[in-house]
Amino acid sequence: MLYHLFEWLRANDIRFPGSELFRFITFRVLIAVLLSLFITTVYGKKLIRFLQKKQIGESVRELGLVGEQQKKGTPTMGGLIIIAAILIPTLLLADLSKVYIRLMIFCTIWLGAIGFLDDYFKIRSKRRAQQSGIKYKKGDDDGLAGKFKIFGQVMLGIVVGATLYFNQNVKIWREFQGVPRSGDSTIIAKEVNGKVKYFVPAKSFTTTIPFVKNHEFNYSKLLPESWRDYTWILYILITIFIITAVSNGANITDGLDGLATGTSAVISATFGIFAYASGSLLLADYLNIMYIPNLGELSIFIGALVGGCIGFLWYNSYPAQVFMGDTGSLTLGGIIAALAFIVHKELLIPLICGVFLVENLSVVMQVAYFKYTKKRFGEGRRIFLMSPLHHHYQKKGYHESKIVTRFWIVAILCAVVSIVTLKIR
Repeated sequence: MLYHLFEWLRANDIRFPGSELFRFITFRVLIAVLLSLFITTVYGKKLIRFLQKKQIGESVRELGLVGEQQKKGTPTMGGLIIIAAILIPTLLLADLSKVYIRLMIFCTIWLGAIGFLDDYFKIRSKRRAQQSGIKYKKGDDDGLAGKFKIFGQVMLGIVVGATLYFNQNVKIWREFQGVPRSGDSTIIAKEVNGKVKYFVPAKSFTTTIPFVKNHEFNYSKLLPESWRDYTWILYILITIFIITAVSNGANITDGLDGLATGTSAVISATFGIFAYASGSLLLADYLNIMYIPNLGELSIFIGALVGGCIGFLWYNSYPAQVFMGDTGSLTLGGIIAALAFIVHKELLIPLICGVFLVENLSVVMQVAYFKYTKKRFGEGRRIFLMSPLHHHYQKKGYHESKIVTRFWIVAILCAVVSIVTLKIR
């Protein structure tokens, strides 16, 4: 809103000191980071007090883990402050006319609502059990039904996939080889690094293949030639799968103080670098990557996201004063997956989101192996002492803060290797 206000003032030739700074994306990104940090650190404390007053606390299963009982009653639904820290700076500082900004605002609100309902139903179940004098067991009538959460994630995948595929403002610029014909309005001339180059805006449903010289892959190649008119169906199905997987991966990872929050901050910052590079014609030309017009504006949203995650760590780091709950974890996972599609880096998700992937796989492997051995030997066996993987290390005697710090280090290593793919092919 402030961005549009300053644009209106500029259009009416109304100037005052500092107003020109709002024309620069880098300035607005930095302000977004600072504002989101301010919201989470200052108003986060007020939210914690409100949640404590309303007795909105976390229920803890007895898993035999060190320190689990100390977490009992810790306020949950802290993801609300992360959502506020994302939306407020974005609404104030970003160009709301851009399709990418609108899409990410929708993703944040949609998944935030699903996560909120899940947390709300959990708390309601707990209170009903307490009022009736029944011992509450986490898992009994607990939270939003899984089918409804999956339905919400599927619907989001459809919206994201359909928007990116069909919206006419979602285009990339292809460099035109040769001399354009006089009067050809489809070709845009731009001076890049001292040379005039020609570009053709085009709809393209390609993704980036890491560490490959010819690093773009078109989804239509996965289908027979006679079926390529239906590439949009395949694209939307892939979008649904990845958004659901990453969203649930972030949810599973949120099991230790600061683990999901810190990991999400690292991943988001990585996508911020990708968005800024692909949204800058100079950088895209230098790195030989696809140029996506208007993508640089998305850096403001990502800046607010990173600032919100880091600020939330002030209260969520060990020992946590508040948990984000599904309100935060489902939202962060879905946002990250949507960002991957917008910057055409969805094939990098296994690397960038390596921590989420390993946590997810540890649960799948544990359950599958247990069922297989029970069927074959009559007794279920386990690969890990406990899944997800972070609980395995807790069972081995590692302190919670050490596990979280090491997972952060792994996330940073994954991020660095992912950024290297911009140049090394």
